Amino acid sequence: MANALGKLGIWSGTVSPELAVEVEKLGYGAVWVGSSPGGNLNVIENLLDATERVVVATGIVNVWKDDAATVSASYHRIVARHPGRFLLGVGIGHPEAAKEYRKPYDKIVEYLDQLDEAGVPVADRALAALGPKMLKLAGERTAGAHPYLTTPEHTRRARELLGDGPLLAPEHKVVLDTDPARARALGRETIKFPYLKLSNYVSNWRRLGFTDEDFAGDGSDRLIDSMVAWGTPESIAARLNEHLEAGADHVCVQALGDDPLAAYRAVASVLLS
Repeated sequence: MANALGKLGIWSGTVSPELAVEVEKLGYGAVWVGSSPGGNLNVIENLLDATERVVVATGIVNVWKDDAATVSASYHRIVARHPGRFLLGVGIGHPEAAKEYRKPYDKIVEYLDQLDEAGVPVADRALAALGPKMLKLAGERTAGAHPYLTTPEHTRRARELLGDGPLLAPEHKVVLDTDPARARALGRETIKFPYLKLSNYVSNWRRLGFTDEDFAGDGSDRLIDSMVAWGTPESIAARLNEHLEAGADHVCVQALGDDPLAAYRAVASVLLS
């Protein structure tokens, strides 16, 4: 499955069939559907029905919200119709968002065991992972890791930990705007809530060298600029390329703003033409 993704995909909380068709035409290899899409995965099936070759991935199915039995049954239904085009991304979510959040590592191991029992292949699933323990588990029990809201330095460290072979598919946000104030304002609006309030992201940023000064208020310019690539198509592409040079196999591009397709077109014109 990892080979089918290509070097770039798009990531969006809501993906219409029309958007999926357009980015497929632009040459993107995957469409990552953000947020937990529900155990029946109907939205995934609709996107696959509308497209011809692009891989559709979940980024992510939340293991607290959607039980493994339901998700496994949906997986088998989907791949029977669209073999080789669905990557099941799963993850533990955030302690602030799940009342039952306890022993998260044990929970994800149990969930992966249940996927095994239901016949969901290791090669067709990925794990949301930020810290070393989850990254190692991703490499051992799934096709690889899907880190969210990270930097090329995190990608470098993740590749060192994973070694050669496992998929590494980080997400990175982009804003197609050369005005620093406008671009940072849009990025900051996305980062400050909820991510500045979520302990797993803040802890990961601390491991990357960010400090309390970066987390104060609505986030420092340094933090925003690290998490959101903005500017010309060429400058955005250069930032995305840093992930690939650091060891990523595939980068999930999340365009912010009122016209995300324009940003996807701009990135494609530099990196996929």
